Amino acid sequence: MDIRQQVRDFIAQRFANVIIGEDNFRDQQSFTIRAEGLLDLCQALYNSDLDIKFLADITSVDWYGDQEEGNGRFQVIYNLYSLKFQYRFFLKVRLPADKPEIQSLTPLWNGANWLEREVWDLMGIVFIGHPDLTKILTPDDLEGHPLRRDYPLTYEVPQFTWNKDAPPEVIK
Repeated sequence: MDIRQQVRDFIAQRFANVIIGEDNFRDQQSFTIRAEGLLDLCQALYNSDLDIKFLADITSVDWYGDQEEGNGRFQVIYNLYSLKFQYRFFLKVRLPADKPEIQSLTPLWNGANWLEREVWDLMGIVFIGHPDLTKILTPDDLEGHPLRRDYPLTYEVPQFTWNKDAPPEVIK
């Protein structure tokens, strides 16, 4: 049995009530799951013979203004990898606009610390139980989350050596 089927069977047999859907796009397997089952599912995958010991990345999508927004405005995507089988797959979780919160995976993977802080800082998704959910990329005085689709657009002239001391009319 190939690893793709092993992952599918493992999740379906132990977490059938957590799975919302499965997708295979361009040979990349992903599972959309309920937020409340994320930590238990990841713990089971981590401790299984599938050897899912590497959380490669956490990212997010804001579906504001898109037809997909009806399934939940925000989507958090976990990129998981088995070193033993050299296999990557994704867990996707949809979150509502009014309370975008999900359990932190830092108790399982220390590397989730910085990844979750980045998603929180840029998108405003709260990771419950995170040890230090503070800004990581944006200035402390910046209000809001700049990767949200409803964040106001701003413009600032980039500073280079050639325009650092130039008057504003030269830069335009």
